[in-house]
Amino acid sequence: METIYGNLQGLKSSQLKQLQRLYHQRIPGDRISTTEFSQRLAAISTEINQPVCAYLNRRGQVIRVGVGTPRQTQIPPLELPRYGAERLSGIRCIATHLKPEPPNEAALTAMALQRLDALVVLNITGTGFTRRGGGAAGYVKETYLAHLTPQESHALLASAALSQVGSSAVQSPSWSVSSPLSLDELTQQDFLDLVENLEAEFQREFVAQQVDIDHDRVLIVGVMTDEMTPLAFHDTLAELARLVDTAGGDVLQTVQQKRSRIHPQTVVGEGKVQEVALTAQTLGANLVVFDRDLSPAQVRNLEAQIGLRVVDRTEVILDIFAQRAQSRAGKLQVELAQLEYMLPRLTGRGQAMSRLGGGIGTRGPGETKLETERRAIQRRISRLQQEVNQLQAHRSRLRQRRQHREVPSVALVGYTNAGKSTLLNALTNAEVYTADQLFATLDPTTRRLVIPHTETGEPQEILLTDTVGFIHELPASLMDAFRATLEEVTEADALLHLVDLSHPAWLSHIRAVREILAQMPVTPGPALVAFNKIDQVNSETLALAREEFPLAVFISASERLGLETLRHRLTQLIQYAVDSR
Repeated sequence: METIYGNLQGLKSSQLKQLQRLYHQRIPGDRISTTEFSQRLAAISTEINQPVCAYLNRRGQVIRVGVGTPRQTQIPPLELPRYGAERLSGIRCIATHLKPEPPNEAALTAMALQRLDALVVLNITGTGFTRRGGGAAGYVKETYLAHLTPQESHALLASAALSQVGSSAVQSPSWSVSSPLSLDELTQQDFLDLVENLEAEFQREFVAQQVDIDHDRVLIVGVMTDEMTPLAFHDTLAELARLVDTAGGDVLQTVQQKRSRIHPQTVVGEGKVQEVALTAQTLGANLVVFDRDLSPAQVRNLEAQIGLRVVDRTEVILDIFAQRAQSRAGKLQVELAQLEYMLPRLTGRGQAMSRLGGGIGTRGPGETKLETERRAIQRRISRLQQEVNQLQAHRSRLRQRRQHREVPSVALVGYTNAGKSTLLNALTNAEVYTADQLFATLDPTTRRLVIPHTETGEPQEILLTDTVGFIHELPASLMDAFRATLEEVTEADALLHLVDLSHPAWLSHIRAVREILAQMPVTPGPALVAFNKIDQVNSETLALAREEFPLAVFISASERLGLETLRHRLTQLIQYAVDSR
């Protein structure tokens, strides 16, 4: 039996049958509608006193019937045919409207979200079949024809480029709405000619604005809750944009919402989900990134309503780690973190796929595909965990060897992109990869550094280890997977905490690093705070940092400023750490 969508409460069985018979109607391929079909739709709408929508494909077949407005009856994105930015969906909607007015913005937005070939609105008389001057006018008073129009591609791209992080201004979709038409004027329109001309224009626009297909075109969604300050929210969005850029994506725009608490199903409200879907389509985005961790159910709900892949902040970080890991150890740890992240999301795909357990009547022909995947992932996790444990033991033996030789060690810690690798290179002439990116370095690198002894002035060697950069709310799976790397921090005699003073959120970065260090299983040694990139800050920021941290060192690793002072302070730090053992 054909399904009728929308609000069916209060409808009689005879009225439902009339709606179902619409599925048997067929319209000539070159016509938008026919007089007979339009009058039948309007007659049913008049009888039930509700708007009715019929969706037709290009062969003129009715593929969906709904009771309600175009917004209420729209086809979910995942059920729409696959189409590119240069094409329409191949579906048109013929909708009745109870009031004598043009299509409203909600209906036009629904048309844009579905990329409909056209939206036809039939304004019904509301009084049944009427006659004027002896002639039959029927149930339709007047009609409107609406369709999408290609936007000026240069203006669209400029709008995307100019949008600032934190901006929620939406590039309005472009559509055309006719003046009121009689039913005869509507039915005489050449539908195929209209669609072919539109798609030819869309194709030209698509070619004009085509970009590097190797890069994801990303729309960021941020939610500001009551416990967040506007500054912290802005910093979170700015950091997420940097993360996306580091992962190789192009941030087109940021949509934000202020809510007292997170919506349990979709994080943002229903209206904002529609706005995100429309903005993503308007800008040509192919990925939506949220500024917080999403549950498996939230990801499913959002993807179903937006029609695009949706990822959270943790997944972006994992993707960067997967790209950056160079050593076998780093790759092992990244894969372990990814699998641990994936496993609960695999389980969350729906318990209907899972077996009910042992017992009569519950045994099936074998494991479901889901269970097979889950077991394979669990086996792989166990194997990787063993290898990471072996790696941990290997690092431990190396550390014991170093400690046996009594070579003091200092671990470089700090927020990601604070300049740790640049400083290591400047101090030790190492050739560690550096870039103005988040998580440019993942694998720990240890180099020898010669500094003068505090008492004798004789040269002495210390080991300086560059560690993975920390980040606010570091995903728990990464903390576990990188424990062998982070042990370089806990086993070091002392820490050099490097801070990017040029970053507006440098104070919160210090707090984030200290919070992560506090979670370490072993209390790290004494720490020296060094403020980096002082060549890029003003005197007020320098004065504030000196007041807050009077014992800190101020340097510029890239410009090699203050390095002699840093060496001297490292000497004192090492002496203090060794004496405190």
